[in-house]
Amino acid sequence: MAPVLLRSRQVVGVLLDSPREGRRSVRRLSLNVSGRELAPAISIRRTFREFWPDTRGLRRLFAAGVVFAILAALCEVVAIRLFGHITDEVLTTRELDAFWVPAFIWLGLAAIAGAASFGGTYLTALGAERFLLGLRDRVYAHIQTLAPEFSEKRRLGDLMARLTDDVEAIEELVGSGLVRLITTSASVVFFAGAAFLIRWDLALITMALIPLFLVVSKVFASRFRVAAARERRSNGAMNSVLEEGLANQPLVQAYNRQGAESRRLHDEGQGWLRANMTQAWLSGLYGPAVQVIETVCLIVILGFGAWEIASGRLTIGGLLAFAAYLAMLYPAVQSLGQLALTVSEAAAGSDRVIEILSSKPGVTDADDAVDAGRTSGRIEFDRVGFAYPGRNRPVLRDLSFTAGPGEVVVFSGPSGAGKSTLVKLLLRFYDPDHGRILLDGIDLRRLTRRSLRENVTVLHQETLMFSGTVRDNIAYARPDATIDEVMKAAETAGVHEFAKALPQGYETPVGQRGRLLSGGQRQRIAIARAILRDAPVLVLDEPMTGLDAATAAQVMRPLQRLMAGRTTLLITHDMRYVPENARVVEIEPVRQRDRIRLKRAGVPFHPFRGNNCKRP
Repeated sequence: MAPVLLRSRQVVGVLLDSPREGRRSVRRLSLNVSGRELAPAISIRRTFREFWPDTRGLRRLFAAGVVFAILAALCEVVAIRLFGHITDEVLTTRELDAFWVPAFIWLGLAAIAGAASFGGTYLTALGAERFLLGLRDRVYAHIQTLAPEFSEKRRLGDLMARLTDDVEAIEELVGSGLVRLITTSASVVFFAGAAFLIRWDLALITMALIPLFLVVSKVFASRFRVAAARERRSNGAMNSVLEEGLANQPLVQAYNRQGAESRRLHDEGQGWLRANMTQAWLSGLYGPAVQVIETVCLIVILGFGAWEIASGRLTIGGLLAFAAYLAMLYPAVQSLGQLALTVSEAAAGSDRVIEILSSKPGVTDADDAVDAGRTSGRIEFDRVGFAYPGRNRPVLRDLSFTAGPGEVVVFSGPSGAGKSTLVKLLLRFYDPDHGRILLDGIDLRRLTRRSLRENVTVLHQETLMFSGTVRDNIAYARPDATIDEVMKAAETAGVHEFAKALPQGYETPVGQRGRLLSGGQRQRIAIARAILRDAPVLVLDEPMTGLDAATAAQVMRPLQRLMAGRTTLLITHDMRYVPENARVVEIEPVRQRDRIRLKRAGVPFHPFRGNNCKRP
């Protein structure tokens, strides 16, 4: 009897367990984040309404997984019945000739059950992985539509956790979790029905004890929901600490802050220990509680069955088969209870992902937006005023200037005056609150964002690079560019000379964020990228930041070639490198008393002090 019961439990595990459950438990991080705001609680119904459309095209895979799993469960039902038949007709009567036919049928059923179990597990996993791929792509694509402020206000590690662990938790609720729910429920019906066919009175006793499993599961599920929500949040916090420490390792070492960073991680680790032990306590208590209930049920059934055997109303084979069905039924019911815990954890993950998807882009294309095509690059700011969302202080007020092809307009002023805000408005990360910005006489709000940005090249204050090769980073401007076009841009920018000296030439990896290169080399690669892009409008945001005088002079020569014939907006504090024929716009911050007067009187924005003047 024992081998049969053991094998039955193992088959149920194959049918019902999530293919990634063990993998996720290894990665799980649970930290104490007491006092930190969690994502708003989202109902299970809303979770399905939000993410069920993502299963389109995958539902056949999940349905096939359900069919195969149910087929395997049916084979188990028949196999257990055959076991009871062999016990009564062969072992009890000692008729060996009656053994072979049911034995071969049993073997065939085992083969069918194994193949069906494999097929169900594989198809469910395939659907689950495709769901993960599609949903992660959708969430990431949505983040790309949001203003940079969205990512800047959040910790990078937290966003990464939402795109990985939280997305996977949603799949376990909407995809493979739904498959497990259907197959487990079907198994409960099959095993309970088979038990009723043997002895309905014993089966009724069995059914009467099942609500105990459900009550225990409900009690634990509510507590798991809270623990899982904290786990999701703290997972992001842990990732953020690690990412910040590793990304800023040179700074950490230069300032002898290794001990402080280790303590930061240790503090998070202590919180993780406490929260993880809370979850371990819940998990450890849930298993024994259910096992005690299951054991009580088995003892009651076996005792009642022994009485029935002694009275001649039940055979030994019937009792063993009934006990085997019971051994399959209770783990299936227990699995339903565990699904409630999984749902609680998955719902916590869906809260955080829905929070991202609910964030709306600050700027969208108008319904009648047109493609800008290749423009001449004439820029006009017409009485532009702007304040960042959620802030009372205006950054720009009544700013007006024009810039045409071949002209250089320099913007200078103290930090925080709004110089870099010009770039965000020009790229339509935001729209101005007042006034308008025109490109070749067309309001930017009438253009598609994609076509607008094809006409603007920005060299950021921090040289942004990816951890690819020199060629990859130059060709980022035009992925379809040939190696000859890349090398031509590199020669113009002064990259070719040092690129040839690198170990693998243009195929040399530059390291994370280009840290294997010097600041001047990174800046020249960025210039080469801008040359390859060949946009009519060029924005230079503090291009000489962090460069010594000699390196800045070397960088300035390719910059001057890049500016030739283009509309150039140069943001800088260092007036030494401003071209002789440039116009200078001095930008001053909005005064505090102006902000107070605006707030009290509710009057429109007052003129911003932005004067065009000749460079002295």
